[in-house]
Amino acid sequence: MALICHDSGVATTADLNVADVLSMQDGVIARRQAIKCGYTPNDIRRLVRRRDWTVVFAGVYVNHTGPLTWRQRAWAAVLDLYPAALGYTSVLPNAGATIHVVVADDRKFTKRPGVVVHRRSNLEEAVAWNLQPPRLRVEEAVLDVASAAASEIDTIAVLADAVNARVTTAQRLLACLAKRGRYRRRAFVRDVLTDIAAGTCSVLEHRYLTDVERPHGLPAAIRQAPTTSGRKGYRDLDYPDAGVVVELDGWRFHNSARDRDADMERDLDAAVSANRLTLRLGTGQVIGRPCSTAAKVARALSERSALTSFHKCPKCR
Repeated sequence: MALICHDSGVATTADLNVADVLSMQDGVIARRQAIKCGYTPNDIRRLVRRRDWTVVFAGVYVNHTGPLTWRQRAWAAVLDLYPAALGYTSVLPNAGATIHVVVADDRKFTKRPGVVVHRRSNLEEAVAWNLQPPRLRVEEAVLDVASAAASEIDTIAVLADAVNARVTTAQRLLACLAKRGRYRRRAFVRDVLTDIAAGTCSVLEHRYLTDVERPHGLPAAIRQAPTTSGRKGYRDLDYPDAGVVVELDGWRFHNSARDRDADMERDLDAAVSANRLTLRLGTGQVIGRPCSTAAKVARALSERSALTSFHKCPKCR
C-alpha cells in the first residue's frame, strides 16, 4: 500500500496514525499528513516546542534532533514539494549527497539547500508512486542522467554502470528511449545500448568495439568469456581461434594492488596452463591510439591464426 495518496499528498487511509506514518517514512512527516491523522496545529506546535519533532522545511518535520540520514533528507525533499519524486542520480546506486527531485513542468518551488529540483512533462507516467519515497522509474532516471552527461564517454559510463549494477537492462532502456520525444544524443545512446545488449560492459569495451575492432575489420571477439584455466573469472575479450585474450583495464576496476595482482595471476595462468597470450590494454591504447592498437592486435592475431580481415580505417595514418 502506498503511504502517500498521489491526488492529495496525505495518508491513504483514515485509520493510519502518526506513528504509522513516521515508521513508514523514516521518521519524517508532513504537516498535512499529521492533520489528516487527527493532530491539530496546536499539537504540532507543542511537539516542536518540546523538541520531539524538528522542523526540516516549513511544514515538514523529523522525529529527532540529530543529523538526518540520506533517506530522511530524501523524504523531506519529496514531502516538501509533493507531488514530487526522487529523480536523476537519487534513484541510482551511489546516489551522492545531493537530493534530486522531479516535479511537473508547470510547478513553482522554493529552493532548498542540498536539493536540486528538475521539471519534467510526463511526471504522472514516469514515477513509481507506490515506492517509498516515490521515485522516477529507474529507466527514466538512467536516461535523464545519460542525457545530462558532459561527454559521450560519460554517457557510456552511465548506461554501462546501470546495466552492470543490474538495476535495469539494455532492452528496458531501449524501450523507454523509444517512447521519449526529443532526446539529446538519441542515435548515439541507442547504438550504445544495442552494443551493451550484445555484451559490452564498460566504456573501454564499447570504445574497443567502435574504435578498434569494427573500423579495422578485426574479427568479433567473444565478450565476457569465462576463463578455462587457473582462477575463475571472465575475460573481457577472447579470440579462441588465435589463443589471444584482450583485457581492458579501466582505472575504476583496476586501481588497487590486489586488483593488479589478481589480473597478473590470471594472465600467468592463461600463459602457462593454456598457452594463451594476454594483451592488457588501457585508456591510452583504446581511446588515445585506437588505430595503432588495432594494428598491433591484428599482428598478434595473425601470428597465431589465419587472420585475413584487418584493414585500415579512414583515420589511420
